[in-house]
Amino acid sequence: MKEFIKKGEQAPDFDLVDQNGEHVKSEDLKGKKYFLSWHPLAFTPVCTDQMRALERNYETFEKNHILPFGVSVDPQPAKKAWAQALCLSNLRILSDFHPLGEMSKAFGIFKEDSGASGRGCVLIDENGKVLWSKEYEPSQLPDIHEILDVIKKS
Repeated sequence: MKEFIKKGEQAPDFDLVDQNGEHVKSEDLKGKKYFLSWHPLAFTPVCTDQMRALERNYETFEKNHILPFGVSVDPQPAKKAWAQALCLSNLRILSDFHPLGEMSKAFGIFKEDSGASGRGCVLIDENGKVLWSKEYEPSQLPDIHEILDVIKKS
């Protein structure tokens, strides 16, 4: 199994849909910095806190010219219902559902035993290179203060 992507590596290409069914393609993100935050499954407590933290701090990402995205293997209709339940007005959450976990596998965060992604975060520069990455235990909430420090220094 591939290891989680590391600083300096080229981010794999992807084409996923967000909660509204709109495509998000890595090729369309060239020239922009973006942040990917994987969560194993929607509608679970730690994942909920993780996405709410990104939504609450969306302005800070914007001020630093970084587009944040949540990512999991949940299908798009589930992402839509979850985004509505969380009252997400800015954050786009991406569905890595079909083929199951293809993007997560390419980044080295898919967990075969659970059929879902693990929990991890990646900051990618304008040229598609990884500036920072960190993998977490499934039960561990990524520290939003650490993430905000990283994006402010990028």
